Amino acid sequence: MAKETIMLCCAAGMSTSLLVTKMKEAAEKQGKDAEIFAVSASEADHELDSKKIDVVLLGPQVRYMQNDFKKKLAGRNNGADIPLAVIDMRAYGMMDGAAVVTQAYELMGK
Repeated sequence: MAKETIMLCCAAGMSTSLLVTKMKEAAEKQGKDAEIFAVSASEADHELDSKKIDVVLLGPQVRYMQNDFKKKLAGRNNGADIPLAVIDMRAYGMMDGAAVVTQAYELMGK
């Protein structure tokens, strides 16, 4: 089982699939043991209820959902909020998996 679980969320869960692949490659090169996956915003609740998620990253196209996600993530990590951020637009556009992995780990304080 992976040490950390990183969930990416976008409108349909498809536009982030290439980014997930790039992130997995980058995490492996960096020696990080992470489960990284993408879901649509509508599937997020199910994943949050069924897995221990360490950090949630939103695709830039769903940044308008950030406040809703803050409410969903409140108190879910042993009483603390699960860290949340919008993926850096430049990193997203360039499909820079290493930059997004770095962003996720910084949010987790690692």
